[in-house]
Amino acid sequence: MTPAHATEHAKRSSAQQRRRYLVTGAASLLGLGLFGCTSASLVAKPERPYWSGRLALQTEEESAQSFSALFELEGSEDQGELILLSPLGNTLGKLKWSAEGATLQTGQQQQASHSLDALLTQVTGEAIPIKAIFDWLRGIETNAAGWVADLSALPQGRITAQRSDPKPKAILRIAFAH
Repeated sequence: MTPAHATEHAKRSSAQQRRRYLVTGAASLLGLGLFGCTSASLVAKPERPYWSGRLALQTEEESAQSFSALFELEGSEDQGELILLSPLGNTLGKLKWSAEGATLQTGQQQQASHSLDALLTQVTGEAIPIKAIFDWLRGIETNAAGWVADLSALPQGRITAQRSDPKPKAILRIAFAH
């Protein structure tokens, strides 16, 4: 083999090897995407109201903070389940509540409380008026401590609510598909 042919052969082998690494790497990433993202999904039941979509909570303070997640919400203010998911579909938290109390599951940890609001605050970093949200989703203007909801975009699947008191001010945006 001449030196020129040897060089050409080495270039082709190197290019094939790079292509093989890229294909293997892409397949690995796809596998992680399919199998590495576990999520808990609710199955809609005709007897229980169900909503899904995304929510974003932003506080207005010196160091503004925000939280956003996909959500699945089922049930009522008295008994229900809320699953918060990352944009990639990973479960951030799963809340269940009934007259007996509430539980929060994050990863392998489960925590119980008599207060749904306290557990929801733990997940999002701010108090969210979950009981009023059920009314807002049904188109009922309900007051919640310090929160005022704008339901004018409800037919388009959007709700905006602002909290002025207690401080810091907060804006909750909900976009839902059902």
